[in-house]
Amino acid sequence: MGSEPKAKRQAVFFDRDGTLNVDTDYLHRPEDFRWMPDAIPAIRCLNERGILVVVVTNQSGVARGYYPEEDIMRLHAWMNEELEKEGAHIDAFFYCPHHPEAKLAQYRKNCACRKPDTGMVDEACEKFGIERNRSCLIGDAARDMECAQRAGLQGVLYTGGSLLAAVQAALEKLPD
Repeated sequence: MGSEPKAKRQAVFFDRDGTLNVDTDYLHRPEDFRWMPDAIPAIRCLNERGILVVVVTNQSGVARGYYPEEDIMRLHAWMNEELEKEGAHIDAFFYCPHHPEAKLAQYRKNCACRKPDTGMVDEACEKFGIERNRSCLIGDAARDMECAQRAGLQGVLYTGGSLLAAVQAALEKLPD
């Protein structure tokens, strides 16, 4: 008997800074973190619908020597701890610590994971069996929209206000 093909899953990809949280330039400490309006209910709404929630974020502060990668991982764990208190969670975090003009040599490179390139999205799609035509990327910058387009996702430019409303509007435009 052959194995059945794995069902493709729907996902909403989020940029982090400026989309899920207020962008405070090189955010890496929980005490500096502030959720965007209705971010937690937006994530919970997706969780309740069985839609994967994936964060894809450029973190050049590592390459610039402002903070170590451990700070990013600690902040992401803290975000999920806060979400769990509200009955929500982020399924996966992907980040790019590289920059072509990095201060730290080990992070100085042009890589496929730095948005607008699609490496983080591609890795998530492979890992979780994500169906791109039923998924979207919500972000606050042109590089997020370019990444979405290159990756075959619907791009949703978030310009502020209720993130829950933005998510609901995006879901209405996606095929079932």
